[in-house]
Amino acid sequence: MKSITVQQLRERQGVPLIDVREPDEYALGHVPGAVNLPMSTLGERLHELPDAAFDVICQAGGRSARVVQALEARGHDATNVDGGTGEWIALGFPVER
Repeated sequence: MKSITVQQLRERQGVPLIDVREPDEYALGHVPGAVNLPMSTLGERLHELPDAAFDVICQAGGRSARVVQALEARGHDATNVDGGTGEWIALGFPVER
């Protein structure tokens, strides 16, 4: 499974970011530009995923790792963000609400 750090995420350009946390978590603060597709509803929303490579983030990296493994098995080019939104915020990077 491919993964990147939050520092690497901050440097990336043009790669879509999917936030798989629940809507209430997402509303409390998310990485700028992240699109919310909650893990709980992802099965019925697979058609909303990008066709090209994309990154997947959650709060700490556990849920997104499980999602990336499942999506890779379906042929998607997904990369997990280790440390998740929690680490992004802890490092003082900007968030959207």
